[in-house]
Amino acid sequence: MYFDTDFLQAGYRGQLTDDLHLDLRMGHVTVRHLMDNQTTRHPAAPVTRARATFADADTNTGDIALRFGSDTRNVTVGGDVEMIDKDVTITNPTNAAFFLEAQPNLSSERIGGFVQWHGGIGAAEFQLGARIDRTSQTAGVPQLGAAVPMGPRMLAAAFAASGRKQDDTTVDLVARAWAPMADIVPRVTLSRKTRVPSLLERFAWLPTEASYGLADGNIYVGNQSLKPEVAYAVEAGVDFDGGAFTFRPTAYYRRVDDFIQGTPFDATVGVLDTPVEMVANMNGDPTPLKFRNVDAEFYGVDLDFSARPAARIVIDGTVNYVRGMRVDIDDDLYRIPPLNGRVSIAYEGDRFAIGGELTGAADQNAVSVSNDEDPSEGYMIVGIFAQFSLSDDVKFEAGVENIFDTFYQPHLAGRNRVEASDVPLGERLPSYGRGVWVRASANF
Repeated sequence: MYFDTDFLQAGYRGQLTDDLHLDLRMGHVTVRHLMDNQTTRHPAAPVTRARATFADADTNTGDIALRFGSDTRNVTVGGDVEMIDKDVTITNPTNAAFFLEAQPNLSSERIGGFVQWHGGIGAAEFQLGARIDRTSQTAGVPQLGAAVPMGPRMLAAAFAASGRKQDDTTVDLVARAWAPMADIVPRVTLSRKTRVPSLLERFAWLPTEASYGLADGNIYVGNQSLKPEVAYAVEAGVDFDGGAFTFRPTAYYRRVDDFIQGTPFDATVGVLDTPVEMVANMNGDPTPLKFRNVDAEFYGVDLDFSARPAARIVIDGTVNYVRGMRVDIDDDLYRIPPLNGRVSIAYEGDRFAIGGELTGAADQNAVSVSNDEDPSEGYMIVGIFAQFSLSDDVKFEAGVENIFDTFYQPHLAGRNRVEASDVPLGERLPSYGRGVWVRASANF
């Protein structure tokens, strides 16, 4: 029904002395969101199933960094802080006695510090960095109205009796090296990176389809025992710039300990022998998922390229491939994108450009068996675009996307949750059909 946001950011960036640079920034974001199944849905849900969900989030951030030295030879030290508060309340707009706090007063406070060195030896350039963060997450006691049935009440009572607090200390390390050699720049990166579980992954006590943005139609519950993810990665690539042709491939491998993924709630999938499964079944899914730590690995290749076969013709594109697998069991990871890419060709005049692009993805058959994931079919769509410049500062652009109105369902698309729809219930949502866009921009 609405998605109201306020953004505020202020900062300072300046050279205090010849060898001292300061970056200072503070920010605030407020989000107020309402979803319901009554106002715009036709037909509206029955009175007993009428729902209106109010979601609020506030985020405050601040960071400071001091750089000692020049742009290419320096040491940077700094710190940052992030404070997040979230609340989600589910109501029945026809019954004031029905309400429950699905995410009650969730809070996350993170404070961190870092140091980074940029230097070189001969033709080789290096960047070394390290940071440490302390994160504290808490959840309040959910409040429920008198009309809420016994199942959710039991889950709320169990959640209220749990710890509802978790502290994590994480350490990140990175080392980058590259060596400019005329037209070629080889590069390599080694890193140890961490991710603290989200508030939803940790504190989602009510079995709902809230899924941290997955929108995959599954019902999830949180896990207060989750550990932070720890990823060890190596990346190697080369940048080639031959003037009329550029090519930048990167190959990578990542091993992730304690990777966070939704897994079957228990070993008896489909057997309603726990309160969580019973409530999930009331919400339309007898096979809920619980966020757990698993072990995973990723490998893949990213590349982009450009070419000028003639003075006024430019061709550019990107290709991305990733394979994700579980290491603790013999299975593919859930919701991994297929091989995909884009290529465009344009003719550039003195004040205009016109061209077309081809975007596509391959079939995805490497899917998670343990998550009962469906494979997906590949697709290819065509678009055209044009640009005209009145001056160096005023520009008009227009284009047609998916010019042949191709029907396709991207592998990571959400699932339809509305019964009265042209898309069958639970099916992947199709992407956009043919569309026209126009843009005007001016710099002054």
